[in-house]
Amino acid sequence: MAVHIQQAIEVGKYIVSQRLKGRKKYALTLMLEPLFRCNLACSGCGKIQHPVEILKQNLTPEECFAAAEECGAPVVAIPGGEPLLHPQIDEIVRGLVARRKFVYLCTNGILLEKSLDKFEPSPYFAFSVHLDGLREHHDRCVDRKGVFDIAVKAIKAAKARGFRVTTNTTIFEGTDPKEMQAFFDFLTELNVDGMMISPGYSYEWAPDQEHFLKREQTRALFREIMAPYRAGKKNWNFNHNPLFLDFLTGEKDYECTPWGMPSYSVLGWQKPCYLLNEGHVKTYQELLESTDWDQYGRASGNPKCQDCMVHCGYEPTAATDAMEPQNMVRALGSVLSLSR
Repeated sequence: MAVHIQQAIEVGKYIVSQRLKGRKKYALTLMLEPLFRCNLACSGCGKIQHPVEILKQNLTPEECFAAAEECGAPVVAIPGGEPLLHPQIDEIVRGLVARRKFVYLCTNGILLEKSLDKFEPSPYFAFSVHLDGLREHHDRCVDRKGVFDIAVKAIKAAKARGFRVTTNTTIFEGTDPKEMQAFFDFLTELNVDGMMISPGYSYEWAPDQEHFLKREQTRALFREIMAPYRAGKKNWNFNHNPLFLDFLTGEKDYECTPWGMPSYSVLGWQKPCYLLNEGHVKTYQELLESTDWDQYGRASGNPKCQDCMVHCGYEPTAATDAMEPQNMVRALGSVLSLSR
């Protein structure tokens, strides 16, 4: 688990270097979408709603490397679509790892086990498997029975081969806190290398627009879910800065950092962020310079931003806040606890 220390140190050094250069806006994680195609139709996503001509397109490895180098982020998350459908995904991962990026390949797990031979374990690489809960709940979220069991089997196979495996979970309105706690217990027994959690946001392409959380709902639900963890009764392994978890439970109040996790896809750099689709530009610099950032985030009054508490906007804020002297001890303590 020492990779958590390594990643935390590298990200911390990167933040310091950006500050020394006088930069106020910089990327921490690149959301790299090499394709929008998927073998599922999850109700909370909707990427496959894109036109057929868009769904047929792939980013080339060279385009992926250029985007990573252009924005300079030390971490690259590869969502989709389903990245394992990309015919050159192994080449993309190898190239990013060679550039010493911390790579998280997000997958629903259906193709994971049969794809393991394409990849090599590395402290810079992890599979991030989408699991939204225990069997019945998850299969309902992805609208297909049996996916939970396939994904869990693939996680076990990947772990047996020496790969780092994390999970990513979106929590929606109506989630049973006790069921979610049981799910975290299950993942702990599965020995995953970290759990990532985020409240759902009303992504405009998503078919289901009725179960996204409002801000106060998010805080109340996460306080209830996280109560045993915060009381020290559970040792769940979250792959998050602890300050972001404080934000979810209402103990911290942050403003969004929308440029902190820029999204690059076959359409270009998405304005203004991964969740709001207000056009695309050709370069990351153009994204920074052509976007009126004052029009986004809760303080702006933009109604689209008022209830968003998603990691892609707020985890960069928490990471930057962790560099403040009063927060460094807590953040470092959390990282060290993961390495035991």
